[in-house]
Amino acid sequence: MKFLFVSIDALINDIAWQVAKEGHDVRYYIKNKNVRDIADGFVPKTEDWRRDVDWADVIVFDDVLGQGKDAARLRAKGKKVIGGTPYTDKLEDDRSFGQEELKKYGVNILPYQEFNSFDEAIDFVKANPSRYVIKPSGEAQNIKRLLFIGESDNGEDVIQVLESYKRAWAKHIKVFQLQKRVTGVEIAVGAFFNGNEFMLPININFEHKKLFPGNIGPSTGEMGTSMYWSSENKIFNATLKKLEPKLKKEGYIGYIDINCIVNASGIYPLEFTSRFGYPTINIQQEGISMPISEFFYGMASGTLKNFKTKNGFQVGVRIVMPPYPFKDEKTFRDCSKDAVIFFKKPNVEGVHIVDTKLVNGQWLVAGDTGVVLVVCGTGSTLKQARAQAYARVSNIMIPSMYYRTDIGERWYEDSDKLHSWGYLREM
Repeated sequence: MKFLFVSIDALINDIAWQVAKEGHDVRYYIKNKNVRDIADGFVPKTEDWRRDVDWADVIVFDDVLGQGKDAARLRAKGKKVIGGTPYTDKLEDDRSFGQEELKKYGVNILPYQEFNSFDEAIDFVKANPSRYVIKPSGEAQNIKRLLFIGESDNGEDVIQVLESYKRAWAKHIKVFQLQKRVTGVEIAVGAFFNGNEFMLPININFEHKKLFPGNIGPSTGEMGTSMYWSSENKIFNATLKKLEPKLKKEGYIGYIDINCIVNASGIYPLEFTSRFGYPTINIQQEGISMPISEFFYGMASGTLKNFKTKNGFQVGVRIVMPPYPFKDEKTFRDCSKDAVIFFKKPNVEGVHIVDTKLVNGQWLVAGDTGVVLVVCGTGSTLKQARAQAYARVSNIMIPSMYYRTDIGERWYEDSDKLHSWGYLREM
C-alpha cells in the first residue's frame, strides 16, 4: 500500500518508519523547515503533500492546529484519511470549548474561568483565593512548561506566576484558563475511532510529565508513559463513550484521549488530546498484536472494530538531550545537534525514533528540541515491562543524554486507589 504522512512539526516519524519497514511505500511531509532533517534516511520524504494525495491509499495527519480541516475535506472526496475535523481540532486547541462540550454531553467538569487579561486573572484569584491550575490555550499550550499547578491554598503562588507571565509571555499567551485544582490520581483513557464507533480494547495510560524522577522539576511534553489495554470501564463510559454519537457524526478517524483526575468523589476530565499522543502511539504500537500498517488501514477504511493486544503492560521512556524541555538554539547546536547515537549491542528492538536521522548507517540527533528516542518494554507485569524498557535504555549511549528512571513506579500506589474506588472495573 501507499501511505502519505503529513506533519507540522515532525511528530509521526516513528510510525512512518514502522510502516516502511513493513514493506509499504511511504512518503513523509514536514511543514516546519527547521526540523525537516528529522527521519532523513529512515523514511522517504516529499516536499508537496498535496501533489501526492492521488498517489496515496492512506493519508495520515498527525496533529490538530488546522489539520482537521484538510483531513475532513479529503475524506469528503472519498480518500482514506486518518485525522480530525475542525470540531475535533477545537476540542484540543480551545480548552474552554473542550470543557463546555464535555459539560454538554453530561460529563462532570471542574470549575474554570477563561481570561485574555493577566490583570483580570490576578484580580479573580485575589477575590477567590484557592488552588488553581494555569492552562494556556491555543499554540501556547504546546509550551508545556507554561502549565502551572498551584500549591498554595490562598493562590499566592498562582498570582506570582501570573505576574511573571504578564511581563515575559504576554505576546505568546493570548488566552488561558484558571481551573480549580483537585487532588487524586492522574489517569488518561483513550481509544481509536474508525469513523463510526470506538475500536476495542481501550487504552489506559499514565503520563509522567515532570522532568526529574520523583515527579519534580519543570513540566515537559512527556518523559514517559505506562499503559495497558482494557475493555470498557467506568472512566471510559463516564467520559469518552458519551461523545461517540458526535464523533460518528463528525466522521472522526484516529485516536482520542481524555486526561483526568479521579478521587473517591468523582471523575474530573482535564483536557482532550484529539490526535495521536506522543510518545503514546509509539508505546501503543508495541502492544498492538498486528502490523501497524494493517491497523491504520483498517481504522482508515472503517473495517476494523476489534483488535488483539498483548496482555499485561507497556512502558515507554523518553531519551532527551539539552536543552529539553527548554528552547535554546545555541545550547542545542553546541550540545546535541548531530550527536552520535551509539548502541552497545546491535539491537534496536523496542527503540522508536523521535528527532533522529540516519546518515551513512549512523543514527544522529536531528531537529531542534532534544527529544531523541522512545525506548519501550512490555511484560505480563509492570515490573517486567519496566525491567525490559530500562535494560534496552542501558544499551544506548549518547553524550549528555538524560531520562527519568521511575517511569511506571507510581502504578503500585495508584492502582490500589483506583481499584478501591471502582474505576478500573471492566463493564
